[in-house]
Amino acid sequence: MPIEPEPSVNVLGEALQPCSTDPVTGFFRDGHCNTCLADQGSHTVCAVMTREFLAFSKYLGNDLSTPRPEFRFPGLKPGDHWCLCASRFVQAYDEGAAPQVNLAATHEKALEIVPLDVLEAHALKVE
Repeated sequence: MPIEPEPSVNVLGEALQPCSTDPVTGFFRDGHCNTCLADQGSHTVCAVMTREFLAFSKYLGNDLSTPRPEFRFPGLKPGDHWCLCASRFVQAYDEGAAPQVNLAATHEKALEIVPLDVLEAHALKVE
């Protein structure tokens, strides 16, 4: 499976902005929600973690809040930004637990799974 990255373009058609370097996120662990054909989960949505979403994800079997030092994973807490699987975002949206999204840091490939209007409805408010 090729690991050649897709072009770094966000859902707004602009250069993809960083999502998080603390904790470091992304399929490539480069702080961006870049993707490639090998990224089966499409880790393309830059989401801001909430207690509600972290509990929802844990309930579905993906515990993002517990540290896993063996994988150099610190565990996420509310307020952390993380490149989320697009399909998990849709599940959370369907259940009313969708986190806010940083559109500038969300890869355009997310649009193959999540409609733009859904992402825009959960966009971080820029002040």
